[in-house]
Amino acid sequence: MRADFERDRIFLKKLVASATGLWNHGEGEHPHMAGHFRGSRHPGILSVLVVLAVHAAACATAGSPPKMKLVWSEEFNIDGLPDPANWGYEAGRIRNQEAQVYTAGRPENARVEGGCLVIESRKEAYAGAAYTSASVNTLGRREFSYGRIEVRAKIPTGVGSWPAIWMMGTDITSGGWPECGEIDIMENVGYQPDTIYATVHTPGSVHDPGRVIKGGQISVSAPYADFHVYAVEWRSDRLDFFVDDHKYFTYSKDSRYPDYWRFAKPFYILLNTAIGGTWGGEQGIDDSIFPLKYSIDYVRYYQWE
Repeated sequence: MRADFERDRIFLKKLVASATGLWNHGEGEHPHMAGHFRGSRHPGILSVLVVLAVHAAACATAGSPPKMKLVWSEEFNIDGLPDPANWGYEAGRIRNQEAQVYTAGRPENARVEGGCLVIESRKEAYAGAAYTSASVNTLGRREFSYGRIEVRAKIPTGVGSWPAIWMMGTDITSGGWPECGEIDIMENVGYQPDTIYATVHTPGSVHDPGRVIKGGQISVSAPYADFHVYAVEWRSDRLDFFVDDHKYFTYSKDSRYPDYWRFAKPFYILLNTAIGGTWGGEQGIDDSIFPLKYSIDYVRYYQWE
């Protein structure tokens, strides 16, 4: 829709400019038409120009998205471990019966190189697990609320992989999950390699999931073959989810069901690859896929001006 408005706006601007040139023939724009469009002989042209100009202005207003300003970004430009001013780690066996152990401060599993954060999952015996990986997060360092959070990433693939870009409320340390709320900006499971999921978790969606649609999905051809931009635009009444600026799911606030809305408070970001688990491991783990690399080019946070 925005593209249509912009195309109409440009067309109308050109049309108005052309017609204005004919009207103002004395200024030399169209000397071969001199004497043919004098206002006294064609008073209707002025009305046409006014209508076109008003319509062009209306199209421009309707089609212009709200302006945003970049307020924080992590561009991963310095090689080494992730910047401790922005990123901490989950460590150990955390959730969902996953097969990996998450490590902390171990470059084999999380490092910045070549302008990207690389999360590497490996098949190796470590701390009682058969696989290692990393889950980095901004808890206690950076927090986010209304605005646009976008991540440009190249996801890994293979049966058993489960990469994600997600957020949880910073009050998780006091209220726990699902009271804290969860926003899954991107999830992919390796046995469905061309499907990207967005999901929202709250007390309502977990304990009484039938009332509100809590997730959506989109088919993306070979999303693991190149970088894509995964984003959520977070407003006071809804969450809009995007892949490469294509909106494919909206989660809306419903005043009838307050337990479904936990999004009027700060959240933090998590980036991880899980191996196996209750969802990612539904069809097992293919050990031939390792080592598995998940590359994140940047994380950016915009707010509306």
